[in-house]
Amino acid sequence: MALAALASILSPGPSSDTLWSWTALPVRLVLLCLLYEIGWIIYCRVWHPLADVPGPFAASFSRLWIAASVANGRAEHVQRRLHQQYGPLVRIAPDEVSVADPQAIKTIYGIKSGFTKTDFYPPFAPNISLHGDHFTQLDETMHAERRKYVNSIYSMSTILESEPYIDGCIDVFLDKMAQVARQGKEIDLGEWIQWYTFDVIGELFFGHQFGFLRDEHDYGRYIESLDTLLPGIALSCVLPAYIRPLHSSLGMLFPTIRNSVKGFDEIRAAGRYWTSVRQQQMQSGSVERVDLLDKFFKVKEDKAGWDVDDIQNEACVAIFAGSDTTAVAIRSILYHLMKDRACMDKLVAEIDDFDSRGLLGKPHLRYAEAIKMPYLVACCKEGMRLHPSVGLGMPRHVPSGGATIAGRYFPAGSRVSINAAVVHYDQSVFGQDAHRFNPDRWINGNAAAMDRHMLHFGGGSRTCIGKNISLAEMHKLIPEFLRRFHVELADPAKEWKTHNFWFNKQTGIRARVRAR
Repeated sequence: MALAALASILSPGPSSDTLWSWTALPVRLVLLCLLYEIGWIIYCRVWHPLADVPGPFAASFSRLWIAASVANGRAEHVQRRLHQQYGPLVRIAPDEVSVADPQAIKTIYGIKSGFTKTDFYPPFAPNISLHGDHFTQLDETMHAERRKYVNSIYSMSTILESEPYIDGCIDVFLDKMAQVARQGKEIDLGEWIQWYTFDVIGELFFGHQFGFLRDEHDYGRYIESLDTLLPGIALSCVLPAYIRPLHSSLGMLFPTIRNSVKGFDEIRAAGRYWTSVRQQQMQSGSVERVDLLDKFFKVKEDKAGWDVDDIQNEACVAIFAGSDTTAVAIRSILYHLMKDRACMDKLVAEIDDFDSRGLLGKPHLRYAEAIKMPYLVACCKEGMRLHPSVGLGMPRHVPSGGATIAGRYFPAGSRVSINAAVVHYDQSVFGQDAHRFNPDRWINGNAAAMDRHMLHFGGGSRTCIGKNISLAEMHKLIPEFLRRFHVELADPAKEWKTHNFWFNKQTGIRARVRAR
């Protein structure tokens, strides 16, 4: 009966010349689309391989649900609530499941897991190299080959060869904080932290500080450009691939987006310029410093598949990925310390104790000295646990043969993701108080087990290649800052605001600083 009714609607009748008219055709097309959508919803809800996984109704048949959750900048809060409601597996798109089982971290992100990156990542690509970059390269073989070229450059021992350049940025930061203390004014501490991380990237990858700290402003509108474009990029990542070109084209209609794209172009131009300057200096024998840029050129000399475009790409990606992530981490650590004066006092006491015993260098403490302070290390880990720099899930394709995750079998090709901002709150790993800032858990608890289930730098072969730069920056700045200054929130009762568009950036950290 239903088929007969459908046929009567869609098929020309006796007066077909009238019915199959320009007026009737749109009606038939609408009906066909409606019937297709109904059929699709029934398939997704009943016969799809993920049909039994619980989650929001709209997410089961459309990616518009996840797009909306990303667009509001609070996806991690939504996902935590959903996992509390539904358990370790939540369907967040027709073909994707969010996983909140800490035991699945190794399964999905382990070095030999076989899980591969999805098409979530290409919208981030700022490439000026034909070889792609570490983050957006989907081909595992090409990624491994590229990473092999530079792994040694990003090792902690190599990073610390450039430690004096990080010290130079810290000196400028501390000088500026001294001025702030003398003036007694309130500052946006989060903004100063990001200026610091940008200038460190400038020192290591471009051969000089950009001047964020020196001039106290957003050099080249780099930060503004990132903040403007990231919401659109994050949204593109979760939209179906066929919609992305339309989404990007519509974005370019807005002057702010066009200006931000120009800002990105300026970053790439800066990468090309300073790379060419260093190349000329090396050819003339006038290089006066050994930094990461110098080491990238040495890779070019030794590796046939590495060229100047790759060096420029490394420098540009460092700006995109290395400044925001580290700034988010340092903000989290200092903010939570300022919110909990007992923790702040305990850390300051540890710094003073090490300082009084001559265990911290002057005028600059070494990274090797900093990591011997157990409470400092605990505070850094706790800040990154409670508020990881990346606040969205990192989707992967299930490999051939399928995989069992959280007790359920997933067929090959399914998409699964774990959000660090969700799994870091797991009480079975981090304790009943996983929702609160408690550095002591890393001293009195099973630190090794907690370390295994931290995802703040990603995991496996896709672990953030610049994590050692980030660790050096935070472990050096925080004790240097706190052994010289007392810092507190201007309004301790006021909460920060977070904006999660991949990087889970915080704003509103107003603080006062005074000399100790």
